[in-house]
Amino acid sequence: MRNRVVMSFIFAVAVLTLVAAPGWAKTKWTMATPYSDGEFHTKNIRTFAKDVENLTKGEFEIAVHSGGSLIKNKEIVRAVQSRQVQIGENLICNQGSKDPIFDIDGIPFLVSNYDDARKLWDASKGPIEERLQKQGLRLLYAVPWPFQGFFVNKKISSISDLKGLKQRAYNPTTAKLADLMGTLPTTIQATEIPHAFATGIIDMMNTSATTGVNTKSWEFVKYYYDASAWASKNMVIVNEKAFQKLPKNLQDALLEAASKAEARGWKQSQELNESAIKVLEKNGMEIIQLSPELRKELKVIGKEMTQDWLNKTGTEGQAILDAYHAK
Repeated sequence: MRNRVVMSFIFAVAVLTLVAAPGWAKTKWTMATPYSDGEFHTKNIRTFAKDVENLTKGEFEIAVHSGGSLIKNKEIVRAVQSRQVQIGENLICNQGSKDPIFDIDGIPFLVSNYDDARKLWDASKGPIEERLQKQGLRLLYAVPWPFQGFFVNKKISSISDLKGLKQRAYNPTTAKLADLMGTLPTTIQATEIPHAFATGIIDMMNTSATTGVNTKSWEFVKYYYDASAWASKNMVIVNEKAFQKLPKNLQDALLEAASKAEARGWKQSQELNESAIKVLEKNGMEIIQLSPELRKELKVIGKEMTQDWLNKTGTEGQAILDAYHAK
């Protein structure tokens, strides 16, 4: 009789274990991002990962590796494609060498405020998603950087004042911009900026005010020119096959967390666009508006780069711009 009771108890435990097992199983993903923990993009990603974990009651965990510590910036998209990691973050226009459609996100002086940035994203999101799908990738969300300005160690009033300066470039678009401005493009990643200025590798850079804050730019540069040049976006992508292998409840949680991250990120970007400039000024940097002459010269460059992009993308590129202007 006792043996029967024991056997019944063991059988009951086994049944309960089988029923509960799916709930106990934890899905773990690895995420690579090139930016430091101080950047708002990285903070947003960590909140996104926490949201995924909370929405799934701990069933889905995303381990975030920031600052290029796991995968270097230029290698992140390839790493997601090859499933070296399941999820990653990268600048959209960094993919312009693979397909010029991606370059729409970094054309200077095409947008100059957040309303227009959102309209351009609405017009270009579909074609960008299609390109990513062909690479075996799924777009989860995209968030813009605050608008780009120029950090320079000399006062400037026209393009001629920039001739010969070594300017930071971080992709083909910014290298092209430097060429057209008469500066010398020098490839420097965000984490290398302070050292590059301190050692004379670069004399100027175009980046957001928030990156200026996070790199403590007042320690190595004097002037910030508030150009509102463009607001390129970071995209968070996942390997499509890895996504499809997720149970439906985990897919839904991932997409819900991504939607929240995009809305939160756009709001944070706009807030930082205003507050970061005040921090630069508080720390002794001189904030300068572009002179009418310099703004006019830069807009001419912007139009030239837009036309160059249209020459590469043809009717599809024109359709994107038409849709943007129609909005």
